[in-house]
Amino acid sequence: MMTQNVEKITAPRDGKADLESGKRTIQTEMEGLKALADSLDDNFASAVEAIHKMKEERRGRLIVAGIGKSGHVAKKLVATLASTGTPSHFVHPGEASHGDLGMVTEHDVVLVISNSGENPELSDLMRYTRRFGITMIGLTSKPDSALAQHSDILLLMPKMPEACPNGLAPTTSTTMTMALGDALAIALLERMQLTPEQFGVFHPGGKLGKRLINVEEVMHSLEDVPIMNTQGTMDQAILLLTSHNLGCVIISDDGKSLEGVITDGDLKRHMAADLLERPVKDIMSRTPKTIEVSALAAKAVNVMTKTPGQYITSLVVLDAQGRLAGLIRLQDCLQMGVA
Repeated sequence: MMTQNVEKITAPRDGKADLESGKRTIQTEMEGLKALADSLDDNFASAVEAIHKMKEERRGRLIVAGIGKSGHVAKKLVATLASTGTPSHFVHPGEASHGDLGMVTEHDVVLVISNSGENPELSDLMRYTRRFGITMIGLTSKPDSALAQHSDILLLMPKMPEACPNGLAPTTSTTMTMALGDALAIALLERMQLTPEQFGVFHPGGKLGKRLINVEEVMHSLEDVPIMNTQGTMDQAILLLTSHNLGCVIISDDGKSLEGVITDGDLKRHMAADLLERPVKDIMSRTPKTIEVSALAAKAVNVMTKTPGQYITSLVVLDAQGRLAGLIRLQDCLQMGVA
């Protein structure tokens, strides 16, 4: 009997049917997301406000709980919220009944996720929030469920068909739940006006961390960059280019204001018998590309590699007042993994 079942499950299938199945699944979940977007109401804004108020008071955290697939979604939501500046923790409802309720304080907000809203494992956590007056946000698709009836704020998802042909495996419902969690996280992020630099504090490692390095962390400081004034000659500029090996000499009469730059490319463009005797002000590029010291290094890379019709290997770095601060090179950015 078992052998026959295995053979039935693993029987060859038309690849076209598999493709249609995949498209149908995605289309079903897309329809669920469309219905979810259309269903958002003032309760969503109330949930954002409750969590944001908790953050402003700097005493509580968002506690997220769920069982089964909802628990997996809850953990993903916690990770997203924490990385975008909302202190969040996952509490397993089963463990909560055996002591982990002590992790939940009266200053917290509790978000309970359950598609059915009737999981018996949630009952102790729900009663705990009611007993101590802890704000509870319920996320469910059943308006008559225990979770919906006892929540302070109800995030009611539309009842949509699961992509599973048997209507059993959580598919559309988990996709909608995850999207609603992301919507909360982004609304909170925008409420606190989180900048890319602040976002980088929570992501110091990996590829994302590299993209969030700022210019100041990569640039050569002004003390290490060759500088000469407009009265100098090209023989002096070439000596500086060679000795510092940065591919660029900054031209400045006072060491603060940018007059121009001399690059390896300028030498090639003006190659002539009298080049060495010519003044740098005749050769220098007077409007070189610059970038602020506080900008992301990834932005510097974008300027250097995506300026139409120009091949740029370095940018002059300026401080907030427009004064010289240093030099950032494409090669250094790429070596650090900034791209």
